[in-house]
Amino acid sequence: MDRHPQQLKRERQDKKRRARNIENLSRLRTYIKKVLATTSKADADSIYRDTVKIIDKAVSKNLIHRNTGARRKAQITRHINSLT
Repeated sequence: MDRHPQQLKRERQDKKRRARNIENLSRLRTYIKKVLATTSKADADSIYRDTVKIIDKAVSKNLIHRNTGARRKAQITRHINSLT
């Protein structure tokens, strides 16, 4: 069966996008775990800012749903507040 050039191009683009999405999701999960693993407030604050930035960017790129982003931010905020 014949394959159209547009179909081949679309498959190439999909592979790149999937790799990018997996990388960004992995980074997101790693940062959330880093925040939740911290025990001192000083260490957690710097990681917290980066994590919130990554979550907001993932929501804006439709990588995760906005409610999921809000839930994750609430989760790490609760952890930060419990360290005081």
